[in-house]
Amino acid sequence: MAILNKFFREQFETMAIAGEQVLECYRVLEKSNSNIVAEVLRGQGTFYEFNHYPKGDVFDSETHSQYFYHSHREGEHGHFHTFLREDGMPKDCRPVKQSEAPFMKERDDKISHIIAISMNRAGFPIGMFTTNRWITADNWYKADDVIKMLDRFEMDLASPSWPVNIWLTAMLRLFRPQIMELVRERDATVANWQKEHPDVDAFEDRGCDITSDRKISVAAQIKRVNEALMAVAA
Repeated sequence: MAILNKFFREQFETMAIAGEQVLECYRVLEKSNSNIVAEVLRGQGTFYEFNHYPKGDVFDSETHSQYFYHSHREGEHGHFHTFLREDGMPKDCRPVKQSEAPFMKERDDKISHIIAISMNRAGFPIGMFTTNRWITADNWYKADDVIKMLDRFEMDLASPSWPVNIWLTAMLRLFRPQIMELVRERDATVANWQKEHPDVDAFEDRGCDITSDRKISVAAQIKRVNEALMAVAA
């Protein structure tokens, strides 16, 4: 029991630190009369639906983490897509057996989508969701492998915005439990879709797009983490 409590305490402590980082990013951006979304779009010109912002995506060549922001869904201003490329993954992570889409032949490595984060017009997160393969043009890794990748995602760059890069990294730490549930639900959704539509390639079927989603609240998550820390310390 003591070992288990130590494990949970360390997990909650990591999440608590991430929560502090998220709030610190909000503080400095508010002081600068800015927000997460405004930072990503700063200097990018006219904002068009579906275009990636910043142009060319953001890629950390040391951690092999990647992200971009764009907009095309109702009920949000836009959303971040986060990825990890092959060289940044744990060595035992391998794509599942799957069909080969044209986009896979256009690059010399493999990439996994991790999670998408929905944002409101004020520049704050309101939800997280996962997608089918055809939407993000990635290679499909099973949920357990995606979960292993979570700690590998880190945007250790000053550009295009240091606060945004810190915030995005911290969000994947703070909401780790929810992300774990979402990617597992993603796998179940696609497996069920394939079972119900045996004559199609589920990974490329346009009828199967958003594979799991959940509303989130940074304030509520930080409150839960602090309560959990108090519980394991008792």
